Amino acid sequence: MRNVPYADYDLVPRDVLPIGTDYEPGHVLDWHTHRRAQFLYSATGSMIAETDEGTWTVPSDRAVLIPPETRHRIRMLGASTRSLYVEPAAVPWWPGGCTVVDVPPLLRELLLVAVDFGPDYDLSGREGAVANLLLFELAALAPLPFHIRVPSAPELARLCRDYLAHPEPGVTNADWATRLALSERALARRFRAELGMSPAAWRVRARLVAAVPLLREHAIARVAGDLGYASPAAFTAAFTRTFGLPPSALRGT
Repeated sequence: MRNVPYADYDLVPRDVLPIGTDYEPGHVLDWHTHRRAQFLYSATGSMIAETDEGTWTVPSDRAVLIPPETRHRIRMLGASTRSLYVEPAAVPWWPGGCTVVDVPPLLRELLLVAVDFGPDYDLSGREGAVANLLLFELAALAPLPFHIRVPSAPELARLCRDYLAHPEPGVTNADWATRLALSERALARRFRAELGMSPAAWRVRARLVAAVPLLREHAIARVAGDLGYASPAAFTAAFTRTFGLPPSALRGT
């Protein structure tokens, strides 16, 4: 099924419901929940998934696992998606929080096939076999660390979400403390209590997370400069240390 509302088919008696959807760049799926677990794959472009707990950046050819009944919103950066909406009872192993995952070639091909199924596809034939194989493949996916947590305190959450939208490298702890009418020490204490890291360390990770979708469209040198790194080499080292793979691994994906 392509470009159809998920809600119209939620109660179809199939464990795996495949839907393909094309979006305009910048389209936002505002805050919502699904009864089913969702595997959301970015066939082209990138996506940013947000929950109350944090932000997950999904490069092209990767996916995010979204637990059932999880409040979330998705910002599409030129994305064409392939989703699997899965009955929770069929995936008892599903993670309790959103998780970005790598998507191997076999799973990509199965997704391309599955989105052409009708909602009442034949469970006993080829289509049912593909749906069962999709469940096996989903259980074997490797997680990727393209996420960042957001504090639960509303004023800190607003501060962090604003920064994720505009990750200016020149922002300091003093700037944030002034905005919240706190001392720098109190600001640092609250960040460590909520997230286990300093505000400065959080901003470093936020800028690296922000780099993920940019790397598809821009040269590494430009991304490094825009995010405040003295050289592409310094940016590459920080990115690789944080995520376990170099920024070049996301170029052209």
